[in-house]
Amino acid sequence: MKSKTLFLAVVGLAMVLMSCHGPVVEESTTTGTDDGTHAVPMIASIPATNMTPEKLVSEHLPNPVRIHERVISGGLPEGEAAFQELADMGVKTIISVDGMTPDVETAQRHGLRYVHLPHGYDGIPQQRIKELAKAVRELEGPIYIHCHHGKHRSPAAASVACVSAGLIPSDQALPILELAGTNPNYLGLYKAAREAHEFDAALLDELNVEFKEVQEIPPMAAAMVQLSHAHDHLKMVADAGWKAPPDHPDLTAAHEALLNQELYTEMLRTEEVSAKPDDFRSWLADSETATKELQAELGKWSSDDSIPPERLSELLTRVSANCKACHVKYRDVPLSESTE
Repeated sequence: MKSKTLFLAVVGLAMVLMSCHGPVVEESTTTGTDDGTHAVPMIASIPATNMTPEKLVSEHLPNPVRIHERVISGGLPEGEAAFQELADMGVKTIISVDGMTPDVETAQRHGLRYVHLPHGYDGIPQQRIKELAKAVRELEGPIYIHCHHGKHRSPAAASVACVSAGLIPSDQALPILELAGTNPNYLGLYKAAREAHEFDAALLDELNVEFKEVQEIPPMAAAMVQLSHAHDHLKMVADAGWKAPPDHPDLTAAHEALLNQELYTEMLRTEEVSAKPDDFRSWLADSETATKELQAELGKWSSDDSIPPERLSELLTRVSANCKACHVKYRDVPLSESTE
């Protein structure tokens, strides 16, 4: 009699503990494909959650935001420390929505899988939304979705993916963008979040996706990605008084100015740019001129001097203004309004 009472008590305690932990995620027994590149139905059902999205504190990851217990949005992980931090957080899969080629090798050293699903600042195409939804629903989690800075494309992609996969309610999508600091001028990203809705599970089940580590990017898009990173490095040097930043001792002002100028020069030589409108080519040409002048000014100034010439900042501001003007007209236009 005592043993029966003890058994019932143990069963009762187990049921209480299970209820405290919330819904149980069911594991599917389906296996992957031979090449391991297609989606694997890892999870049979994932209940929507009303957890409040929150910003996370991180030492090496830019602007991380937890959107769902399976999904974190953030910026580019750079270097061993960033990937180690992801591994320490329990992350299993990284999804890049940036055009930059993912650092697959470093990710693999830390036991992380990379998936490349890039999209632009102008919005998220419907096919890409379906692929993102399938990814957050079926790939091994937790999942870290990143762009470059973690402020615009990745929070949009993560929120839309989670809504479309049924992980979060649709009314959470826009607040996630606001929490991450997504610029409201990116009308296409806000439109994607505003119009996000849950897909039928059968649609995602039937969707055949090859989740590649690296996607081929059109040459112009790839060049723009390179230019964006080079420009960021130049701004980092400027913020450090036109000297190597403490956290990037490998950067020098003269070298970064040269790299920027070379990128503009090479882009202006391409047939694709030659076919662009006059204002597009004019902004590139003026930035090429400004970066050449910047190199000349840096050559006149010794970094040992306490105060850098004001002309250096003026030239960088000119280049940044050209970038912004071009982005507003050609990059950030919502997909539904684009004529390119």
